Amino acid sequence: MPKHEIVADVTTPIIAEPVLPSFDLNAPEWYLNRELTWLAFNQRVLWEAEDERTPLLERVKFIAIVSANMDEFFMKRIGGLKQQLGAGISELTVDGRNPQQQITECYALVREIEAKKQILFNDIHVLLQQQAIRIVAFGALSDSQQHLMREHYIKNIFPLVTPQAIDPAHPFPFISNLSLNLLAGVSMNDTDELTLVRIKVPVSPSVSRFIQVGSEQLYLPLGDLIANNLDLLFPGMKIAFCELFRVTRNAVNEHDEDQADDLLQMIESELRERKFASVVRLEVSASMGTLQRGMLAAELGLNEAQDVFLVEQHMAMSDLFQLAAINRPDLQYPPHHPCDHPKLVNATNIFHTIREQGSILLQHPYESFVTTVERFVKEASRDPNVLAIKMTLYRTSAGTKIVQYLIDAALNGKQVTVVVELKARFDESANIKWAHRMEKAGIHVTYGVVGLKTHSKVVYVVRQDYNGLRRYAHIGTGNYHAGTARMYTDLGLLTCDEKIGEDLTELFNYLTTGLVPKRHYQNLLPAPKVLKSSLIKKIEREISKHDAKSPGLIQFKMNALEDADITAALYRAAQAGVKIDLIIRDTCRLRPGVPGLSDSVRVISIVGRFLEHARIFYFQNGGKEEYFIGSADCMTRNLESRVEVVTPVEKPELQAGLRQILDVQLSNQRSVWEMQADGQYRQLRPTSPQNLTGVQETLIDLANKRLKDAQSGKKNKPTKKKAAQ
Repeated sequence: MPKHEIVADVTTPIIAEPVLPSFDLNAPEWYLNRELTWLAFNQRVLWEAEDERTPLLERVKFIAIVSANMDEFFMKRIGGLKQQLGAGISELTVDGRNPQQQITECYALVREIEAKKQILFNDIHVLLQQQAIRIVAFGALSDSQQHLMREHYIKNIFPLVTPQAIDPAHPFPFISNLSLNLLAGVSMNDTDELTLVRIKVPVSPSVSRFIQVGSEQLYLPLGDLIANNLDLLFPGMKIAFCELFRVTRNAVNEHDEDQADDLLQMIESELRERKFASVVRLEVSASMGTLQRGMLAAELGLNEAQDVFLVEQHMAMSDLFQLAAINRPDLQYPPHHPCDHPKLVNATNIFHTIREQGSILLQHPYESFVTTVERFVKEASRDPNVLAIKMTLYRTSAGTKIVQYLIDAALNGKQVTVVVELKARFDESANIKWAHRMEKAGIHVTYGVVGLKTHSKVVYVVRQDYNGLRRYAHIGTGNYHAGTARMYTDLGLLTCDEKIGEDLTELFNYLTTGLVPKRHYQNLLPAPKVLKSSLIKKIEREISKHDAKSPGLIQFKMNALEDADITAALYRAAQAGVKIDLIIRDTCRLRPGVPGLSDSVRVISIVGRFLEHARIFYFQNGGKEEYFIGSADCMTRNLESRVEVVTPVEKPELQAGLRQILDVQLSNQRSVWEMQADGQYRQLRPTSPQNLTGVQETLIDLANKRLKDAQSGKKNKPTKKKAAQ
């Protein structure tokens, strides 16, 4: 027998070591496309309009939401991709697509969404008619109703309408972004050559898109009203046709900040340029003639086959928000009234409460933004012991009182500094106005660091306490915006933690100077210098501490997972056996459930009456659990090109509150969509009557119970427990 031959003992089974597949984590097949996964999120939102469990007018609202999202998608994402094409950029994304491939695939998915949306609205309109809510064409009105609407048009709308001829003497007019327009063909008689005329439909805050007919819930589209009364614009002339069209313009036109002497002036210039930016999409009525459609596409510099979208019925469905707001409580979600926070409801001084009870976790919109965050700033503005207030402002609204409280603070002699982000997309103009208003009141307004957006959500208060200066803060996941605080789910931390206060001093010194000496952060994880590397290190630490006795666990709740480095780190953790739960609202590059690569990863998305917006980062850490909340998603732009703040949540009671949120979301069967290995999502269905309550309804009930128990004297602290493996 040759020496190299080995005879095995037949009584002893040979157990082969499992051969793990080898994966190249740079290979594009392991990364899903950012744009396509965001569009897939909108398919899930659109399902809420299809789902018969959703109240009828809320179904209309979800169609409006998807429509508004599609407008923004073309303005930002398609606009950016077209700029890349124009610049000759052919670089592939991490998922292996060039700009043209992304546009082509996005357009195909967009057309599916738009077709589905039209079919859905037709079905929903039948149900609305059964509830005596109707959208009608002018021709379907009775003679008396037509007369009534014509009189309304003459008195209230006709003076606002301006026809613009398109001929050699009148060049093609400027078409404003997202405006609704009519293209009419008119002539003196049947044999004369047609003159094309553009008529802008004057939808505005004072002129509704859908005009109520009489006292009934009967609505006439404004464009249809104008189209059927063209004889007032063109008396004695023949109307050959009249069709709707709409354009979407690119919103990506940022300048080089390094070359700007005055950032405020540069942003104002960008806004003026955006008004005249290139068109990226043309929507036309499906009944519009091919000749007219081609002419519009040519005048607007578009590829007719690619960039023109036919609309069968209602164009600009984002205007359906008007109908969704009809006062019909029986067709809407039960009213939600945010409750007070149990720790603050009877507190006479918010600073004393924070100092005596320790950090406080806020959950919006379940707990009131007004009686927590706004109150914090209001009391700071009036408290004689408060010496300084510093704040970052990314988005706010006229309905938010925080800016007025900051002005009051300045008038009361306090030092007030506000870092305003002028480049908050689509809020630039509003933020410029807020900045001017605050500067006039004596507030020190700065615009952050050149080259970085300030996306962090921080209010920082310096107060003279009985034992010296103490720093108080609010650090949140959402904007200081009263409107979105009722519609977005967000988290906040009120704290006077000494180390966090010291870190915030460093942060604001950076934000107001842009200077980067060696800054040392003890607790906070700010971007762009610290956060990304810290998250990757913590993922790697979870791998090193993972074993059979103490299995690793990572749980992230975010809006998006787009960064390739974080995705690769999570893949490495999954390959090591670490269990990973990802609650990702929309964009997610990672593919869960791939054998040998991501078997231990679960990815879910939650869609409900509120927009999921909070960010939570959890690490099992060998039993020494860590929880973080903050403003950043795991997107490259957030981690590398924005100033973000992520804070640890260390108090056991508050960690228990975060654990409760994660457990509710991960165990729910009513609101959850689960991603499959191919990137497709499957909606979970309740398996028993006990599982019929959605995530957000459950959290509403829990918030109300916390307050009720606090008022009745019961101890209702969430029990601190380890995460379920």
